[in-house]
Amino acid sequence: MKNAVSTQYHLDNIDKQIIYMLMDNAKTSLAHISKNVGISTTAVHQRIKKLEQAGVIENSISFLNPRKIGFNVVSYIGVFLEQPSHYHDAVKALQDVNEVVEAHYTTGNYTIFLKVLCRDNDHLMQILNKLQKLKGVTRTETFISLEQSINRQLRV
Repeated sequence: MKNAVSTQYHLDNIDKQIIYMLMDNAKTSLAHISKNVGISTTAVHQRIKKLEQAGVIENSISFLNPRKIGFNVVSYIGVFLEQPSHYHDAVKALQDVNEVVEAHYTTGNYTIFLKVLCRDNDHLMQILNKLQKLKGVTRTETFISLEQSINRQLRV
């Protein structure tokens, strides 16, 4: 489980411009960024390295479109655990369920809140059966997303 970072990194306007360009397209060239922010490619490279070392930029990845590879159902599953002490064992078991793409330890009704990608409702049922057999899980509550209206990174 990742812990919150205790120190903050001050972002100036150039850092923000660089970050926004990389958020829009992680493959943006240093030359293109340099031209748009008004500093040399070497300076852009140095700033990106500093941002990575400070943990502001964690990684540069390309995102898969789940629907293009047959995962048409996005669901959110609230998991009720018998006792909070089962949390770490449950998360360890959830690591082996490929369709679970996010897991959050939450306040409120659920101990764990999951984002799960499935091919169809039958596949979702298989995943639910798997989840409900995990040690400590007393029950689950499922929500199916009909449409994702907003999908973005935090802008600072």
